[in-house]
Amino acid sequence: MIVEVSDMESHDHWGRRLMSSTADNVTEEKNCTEPAIREFPDDIFTNDERKSGGVLLHIIAALYMFLALAIVCDDYFVMSLEKICEKLNLSEDVAGATFMAAGSSAPELFASVIGVFITHGDVGVGTIVGSAVFNILCIIGVCGIFAGQVVLLTWWAVFRDSFFYILSVVALIVVSLKLISALLKKKKKPCKVYSRGSVVMVDEIINASPPNYRFPEAGLRVMVTNHFGPKTRLRMASRLIITERQRLVQSANGVETAVVDGKPDIENGNVPEDKTTEDKESELTSPFKLPGETKWLISWPLLLILYFTIPNCAKSRWEKYFMLSFILSTVWIAVFSYFMVWMVTIIGYTLGIPDVIMGITFLAAGTSVPDCIASLIVARQGLGDMAVSNTIGSNVFDILVGLGVPWALQTMAVNYGSVVMINSRGLVYSVVLLLGSVAVTILGIHLNGWKLDFKLGVYVLVLYAVFLCFSIMIEYNVFTFVNLPMCQDD
Repeated sequence: MIVEVSDMESHDHWGRRLMSSTADNVTEEKNCTEPAIREFPDDIFTNDERKSGGVLLHIIAALYMFLALAIVCDDYFVMSLEKICEKLNLSEDVAGATFMAAGSSAPELFASVIGVFITHGDVGVGTIVGSAVFNILCIIGVCGIFAGQVVLLTWWAVFRDSFFYILSVVALIVVSLKLISALLKKKKKPCKVYSRGSVVMVDEIINASPPNYRFPEAGLRVMVTNHFGPKTRLRMASRLIITERQRLVQSANGVETAVVDGKPDIENGNVPEDKTTEDKESELTSPFKLPGETKWLISWPLLLILYFTIPNCAKSRWEKYFMLSFILSTVWIAVFSYFMVWMVTIIGYTLGIPDVIMGITFLAAGTSVPDCIASLIVARQGLGDMAVSNTIGSNVFDILVGLGVPWALQTMAVNYGSVVMINSRGLVYSVVLLLGSVAVTILGIHLNGWKLDFKLGVYVLVLYAVFLCFSIMIEYNVFTFVNLPMCQDD
């Protein structure tokens, strides 16, 4: 059977390779997409062994890589970034928009780099898009449901951040369409994590003067202090505001605030004061309520490796080596991200799930867990604007830097004049859905009276489920043909 040239060209627009049979002098089309798994080393299990249960080991390994990324980002990478900001005397907004944004979005950035230079597929772009939707919908939903209070939002802050975010998404849509156009012409085919700062130094400053400040002044006393990193000041300012509010309520009811060793007795879930700074900095914040011994046992191998390979610049004796800590932690993030993408690629190939879907769902959620934890903590302190702005700001970095840097390196440095191919046209539709998710989220916040509460949380979580359903159906060609199925080994 001879396939006509016109048919071959129409299908070749999607970048699928053609196989020639010299024996029969027949050219037949390979109607599938090359899987990204072939760009990685061979797995120790065969595909049949993985389908018989071996894939569970890969799922555990991928989850362990998520934990590893959270540890290295929280305990080393972000701390080194704070030291860099302090040494450069950067203002809080500049530090948050540059180094801190890079710290929280490092996993997504390296996933995108791996997608461009190693897998040459859509797993990196899918991770960025999926992480953006996860941040704007799922994280805000979790904050609304589990904040434990109604948090008021400032319309200007949300509108300002959303405006620049929409510009970023529009730019991504335009670039994606151009890449698809170039593909057709050529006929081929990110912990937010939050850092732990010193509590002891803040308490020393507070105790140096009588606690006679008023409620509006409580947070400003720490926010204007330059001894700490931005997130440390934010967290301690929130703590001061909550403590002062409790004292005023108790005083109004005729109850005196208890004082222990010259310090107010904090009861709103704050950490005990009998821990040293280094002990607090070495703790791992986990979304799972595991017993301390179990959590330590699970993370012990990672903690041991990182302890002997990265100087902890949070400690005074290693503070001057903050640049070395930054470089080594970046290397470890790259290593963990590589293994994470590798494991997720194997899982998707074994289960017959396209790479882009694994990026939008599994990878996006895993790399955004630290961001979710940080935003939830801030929201529980009543700082809704900060929780929402953190999620939107991280998305802007993911899109403009997480995609821009690897694409620029590939097209201008590695292979000048080349084009980074997007294999799945369905990804463009997912980006359009991303733009729509921003609009309906802002609309929901407006209709809810600019309040972050349980109703808004349920609303955006439902939107996130709708986005996942539509994205998955688009990738599986339910509405229209967007990509070929993934090739499977015989």
